[in-house]
Amino acid sequence: MTHALAVDIGGTKIAAALVDPRGVVSHRWTHPTPRTDDPEEMFRTVERLAARVVATAGDIARNAPLGVGSAGPLDPRAGTVSPVNIPAWRAFALVDRLAESLGRPVVLAGDGHCFALGEHFAGAGAGSRALLGVVVSTGVGGGLVLDGAPRFGPSGNSGHVGHMIVDPEGEPCVCGSRGCVETYASGPGMVRWARGQGWRAGEPEADAVVLAADAREGQTVATAAFDRAARALAGALLSTAAVVDLDLVVVGGGVARSGDALFVPLRTWLERLAGLDFLRRVRLRPSALGGDAGLVGAAALTRRPVPAAGAVT
Repeated sequence: MTHALAVDIGGTKIAAALVDPRGVVSHRWTHPTPRTDDPEEMFRTVERLAARVVATAGDIARNAPLGVGSAGPLDPRAGTVSPVNIPAWRAFALVDRLAESLGRPVVLAGDGHCFALGEHFAGAGAGSRALLGVVVSTGVGGGLVLDGAPRFGPSGNSGHVGHMIVDPEGEPCVCGSRGCVETYASGPGMVRWARGQGWRAGEPEADAVVLAADAREGQTVATAAFDRAARALAGALLSTAAVVDLDLVVVGGGVARSGDALFVPLRTWLERLAGLDFLRRVRLRPSALGGDAGLVGAAALTRRPVPAAGAVT
């Protein structure tokens, strides 16, 4: 086992780093995800971050393979990405472009898969036989690790819990459907709902971080926004558990860093909505690796290549 380069691409930020065989992250560089319609501007940001890691890490990174976790959907067989929350990229040939630019093999998987794999390898999910990792941030993503192996699905897009429909009559989602978990539980979705209830009127800069602070202070609308998000998220987690019989759910991402503002109502709704005994046994934990989970998982991809689309996973 060798060091690996890792890139984690999300709707809020992009990170790149070197990861050793134990999952220790070093030479980390981050940049806010560009708000642009230019696919090349997006690519240049990713390319520069990865190149900085190579330059600062020196010889140890010279021949290191690159694992990439990206918001989805994506096509691992074609090496393309079309993230819902990154409109600049539609069927963008990320794998080929990075392999050509950096001169090394590149492996791609969803950022939720990488988060789950990272937590299973070196975080809160170590030892779990059936783990769902969930990232609650600009979007809501997820990934499954079952019997020690990530489960990508035939198209490479399993685990998209953010686009489980919890209300068919709900508001439109950016994915084209209605009533998806992401419309309730993502940071932007929570802020949008809270503003509709009069929260922080006249303060356009107030974001999910401010909403979380207000919820911790007991502000009524902010608390209701987190409760509404937790109810939708609990429904998705229990529905997933009903299908694959989970041991553990690990939750990370920017919204998860709100702490008790999210986890207290989430535990309440999990207990309230779980009916069958095997659903009540599911444990809930916050991420142990924080922002490094996706990087650790992306690096692990280089030692556990993503199966071709259509393969049994």
